[in-house]
Amino acid sequence: MTDAPPPIRVLVCDDQALVRTGYVTIFSAQPDMEVVGEAENGHEAVQAAHRLRPDVVVMDIRMPLLDGIRATRQLAGPDTENPPKVLVVTTFNVDAYVYDALRAGASGFLLKDAPPAELVNGIRTVARGESLLAPAVTRDLIGHFAQHVRPADTSRPARQDVVRALTPREREVLELIAEGLSNAEIAAALFITPETVKTYVSRILAKLGLRDRVQAVVLAYRIGLVPGTP
Repeated sequence: MTDAPPPIRVLVCDDQALVRTGYVTIFSAQPDMEVVGEAENGHEAVQAAHRLRPDVVVMDIRMPLLDGIRATRQLAGPDTENPPKVLVVTTFNVDAYVYDALRAGASGFLLKDAPPAELVNGIRTVARGESLLAPAVTRDLIGHFAQHVRPADTSRPARQDVVRALTPREREVLELIAEGLSNAEIAAALFITPETVKTYVSRILAKLGLRDRVQAVVLAYRIGLVPGTP
């Protein structure tokens, strides 16, 4: 008989006490989760994360002293070591702040009106090392802010570098990822198994030096790889 895996350590960050209490109640009721702390602003969130070493930080965006975007960048930005997973939970379904949070290193986002089961599943998803984009807003969010993505960024591969690095099938998978399709939807579209899709996704991330699916979506729009973008 194998030992059960340790619970997912969760840090809850929101400036509204009622929201924090609701999250703590929901997450603490899960047998595979442990709420290790709370924070009411970004400054407290950064300090608490460094002290408590949570697996997942549930992060609001608009908070006093230090907003959730800057807090996320400090916790999970490109220069951080062993960053926690950051799940942004916001009231804004198409908002520049959400896009900026993803660029800052968040593993994904959900809306605050998501059902409790969806929030819980979101924590489990990012804890596994996968990224999570709320299905209802993925295409609108990334598409709306594509103009912020496409300008050249020397810290990321250019289009020609991506084309050279990836096989035609891998580029096809990347395009479908950027359009917001899940692994199951990509598998159905390409007539392959979900396991094969996971293998392609892993190869794409490794070849392009990307941390997760969110960064892959951002990159695809930045270089205009998605149909309909220049």
